[in-house]
Amino acid sequence: MLSEFINKLPKNVDGALIVSPESRRYFTGFNASDGFLFITKSGSVFLTDSRYIEAAKDKIICCEVEEQKGKLMDYAKRFNCKVLAVEADRLTVTQLKNLRKALHGIKLTTVATDKIIDSFRAVKNEAEIENICKAQRIAEAAFDHILGFIKVGATEKEVALELDHYMLSHGADGLSFETIAISGANTSKPHGVPTDKKIEHGDFVTMDYGAVVNGYHSDMTRTVAVGAASDEQKKIYKIVFEAQLAVLRVLKNGVKCSDADKAARDVITEAGYGEYFRHSTGHGVGIEIHEKPFISPKSTATLRSGNVVTDEPGIYIPGKFGVRIEDMALITENGCKNLTKAPKELIII
Repeated sequence: MLSEFINKLPKNVDGALIVSPESRRYFTGFNASDGFLFITKSGSVFLTDSRYIEAAKDKIICCEVEEQKGKLMDYAKRFNCKVLAVEADRLTVTQLKNLRKALHGIKLTTVATDKIIDSFRAVKNEAEIENICKAQRIAEAAFDHILGFIKVGATEKEVALELDHYMLSHGADGLSFETIAISGANTSKPHGVPTDKKIEHGDFVTMDYGAVVNGYHSDMTRTVAVGAASDEQKKIYKIVFEAQLAVLRVLKNGVKCSDADKAARDVITEAGYGEYFRHSTGHGVGIEIHEKPFISPKSTATLRSGNVVTDEPGIYIPGKFGVRIEDMALITENGCKNLTKAPKELIII
């Protein structure tokens, strides 16, 4: 993979210095809070400190591993680097300033670096897909469990905590993000935060959450009703359900991301609720919970085989309730494979 990456860089660039934890993990398979990865035409090395050196040497096989004792400039000179590519989207202004200081005399370029990295990371290999699926199976087991936990009187925080505890005690290395578990009028907030509000009879409960396995994330959303669902709730749920299925029908290699978004947005708009669909339809999932490609009206990207993306339309009526349904799908040459197996027809607990 490292040689393939080097071949994608502009000819006048001697190599790349990878700093972001996510990209370092992508290329090496090793997770550490600190380190540098030099990928150059003359060789590659992962540099870390004494806290991680033993573990890094045990894990990393794609390049040399060394405890960093010298200056970054020493390694740049070792690999005869006069021009180094660095990440622009994943570095802070301070980090870039410090790199320029540490590598004074070396030209640092951000041209195409992130685009190339994103292109690699967007297309998942079999091992990555397997990790995402493992994470998703844990999340789905948590959903089965939580259906027996949710009841009138339970609080949103209690539901979120129960989901988190279940995933972490059943194989998850971590949580994809802070779990969303909201009820009643709070479900009209797409990214609402769990509160001490108690669940009431007739409430919708929306849960958006995921697990992490070997650094790879899962992401799913389900909305369920407690005790009963009104005709209006059933109507809105059905519209979102149909919009979500419409996206799955169009997902495939070569489809514009904006067209996939339009598939959901058209269903919701034609039903008269377009103004209440207030976010994009989906995003890529992998080492980061939100990564390219993004399925949105403004996206200029095209889906490729191997992309793993979410499909998550929603309708949110302020002060009343909201509905979101989310699956993850693997893009294939002739369609997509839904990686989410949890039921999504309206469940009334």
